Amino acid sequence: MLTCSKTYRDIPLSHRQPRHPGRCSRIHGHSWAITLTFGADEPDEHGFVVDFGELHYLADWIDEHLDHATMVASADPRLVEMQTLADSGLLKLTVVDNASCEGIAKHLFETFDPMVRENTGGRAHLVSVELHEDSRNSALYRP
Repeated sequence: MLTCSKTYRDIPLSHRQPRHPGRCSRIHGHSWAITLTFGADEPDEHGFVVDFGELHYLADWIDEHLDHATMVASADPRLVEMQTLADSGLLKLTVVDNASCEGIAKHLFETFDPMVRENTGGRAHLVSVELHEDSRNSALYRP
């Protein structure tokens, strides 16, 4: 299998872990980076696993759903309040199963892999997502 990676950096995104006993229970943000690793058995006619210049659909999704947004867990006890803020236009809210770095990495994999497969006619797929919440902490999701 051939692989290549693309990193999207400086994504301002906030999240919270409501059941965490410390400060992570409050809404807080990071400057996130997402590294996507793509795989294919054979390159395309240009010799690429994926053409980096054709990944606009991923960048567009990141801009629409993550840039200056807040991710919260579907079981967050204050979800109704945050949804009210989102409905008023104060928050750009994305609800996921688990809003930890690990949970967001898994969510991104599950979101992006079908997009990659569709946009490459099934020739390429996502191998992993590495999500950096800052320069020191990251999570890797690889099924």
